[in-house]
Amino acid sequence: MRYRLLALTLLAATVGGARADNWPQWRGPTNDGISRETGLPSEWSDSKNLAWKLKMPSKAGSTPCVWGDRIFVTSEDGDATVLIAVGADGKELWRKPFGSNGRKSYMRGEANDASASPCTDGQHVWVFDGQGHFACFDFTGNEAWKFNAQERYGKFSIQHGMHVTPLLDDGRLYLALLHSNAWLVIALDKATGKEIWKVKRTSDAYAENEHSYASVFIWRKNGDEYLVVHGNDYTTAHSLADGSELWRLGDLNPQDQRYNPTLRFVASPAISPDLIVVPTAKNGPVVGVKPTARGSIRAGSPGEVWRRPRGTPDVPSPVIHDGIVYLCRERDAVVALDAATGQDLYNQPIHRGIYRASPVVADGKVYLTARDGTVTVIKTGPKFELVAENKLPDQISASPAISNGRIYLRGWDYLYAIGK
Repeated sequence: MRYRLLALTLLAATVGGARADNWPQWRGPTNDGISRETGLPSEWSDSKNLAWKLKMPSKAGSTPCVWGDRIFVTSEDGDATVLIAVGADGKELWRKPFGSNGRKSYMRGEANDASASPCTDGQHVWVFDGQGHFACFDFTGNEAWKFNAQERYGKFSIQHGMHVTPLLDDGRLYLALLHSNAWLVIALDKATGKEIWKVKRTSDAYAENEHSYASVFIWRKNGDEYLVVHGNDYTTAHSLADGSELWRLGDLNPQDQRYNPTLRFVASPAISPDLIVVPTAKNGPVVGVKPTARGSIRAGSPGEVWRRPRGTPDVPSPVIHDGIVYLCRERDAVVALDAATGQDLYNQPIHRGIYRASPVVADGKVYLTARDGTVTVIKTGPKFELVAENKLPDQISASPAISNGRIYLRGWDYLYAIGK
């Protein structure tokens, strides 16, 4: 049953013999930032390889989700947060409010309450905003359920706002709310929004590190599976059955050394069958973890594959592909690591800018999106090879979505469909 969403995605990809994937949530069809799409454009601009663009009511950092000929994107719209359904022709189909945003601005104006990405199973769409409004709509825009997470789980107390994206898997939605008033990991019934289980995730973190901006992921291999939660100075694994903790990675910000009270985690871990890559923040450590580890994992313990003391991206999440880990640094560099050893394959300067979006891999290429609208395209592999550098006249903090031969970029001003 837990493979139902992936099976539906693969079935849709085979209809008519076309190699095309849906993009059902933030990190794509297999929740790892990787698409099987081929024949994607490498070059584009506002006048080249642009299928269409659609004006957005406000900026947002949320990645669109795509199923078939429907694209779903969230936004602020006046005092409301809204879910917008768009057709493959670039025309808006409907717009539904699901919360009030409070008109708050975070991170020196970079973010707002429409930062969490929507997700879909092909029949319904789920949305979450920075004020805790959590809602479910069907594909025609009818509301199935809605509640407010602050009313149910406690008022948010988080310096830069609540921006985590819920994870859709089989019949559930998983969410971690890690802030000064509550450290909770939650599983919900996707059909009703009712709680299946809730666990308190303990930590000795303090100051800004009580807050986490990272989203949860599920690791799977050969029938084994668990939820990965990141923040509050630790990364933990939790049983999908009841939320009980299976392992805990420490020494990411050890208190017995020079503790950094501002090392709040933003980037989320990258998941593959044989390796979990754990970032931290602010040029801190990056750790490769054995997915089969259990119990307490400390620096140098058998549960680690490798550990790099410095060099983590601050915001963009890593991606693992064909034995290589790609790290997009938040300023102007891409780093490729050997997944088996953690050693550098290359450390290459790219377009100078601020990077908030996470890299995605498709069609033998890695797409690296800077906030100023520049997307650097490089070839996958152990040697750096620049393919193209593309510029749109917009600000972009959302990660790309790839589906049906197109690359979707959610800018602050427009939603762009790149492709034929």
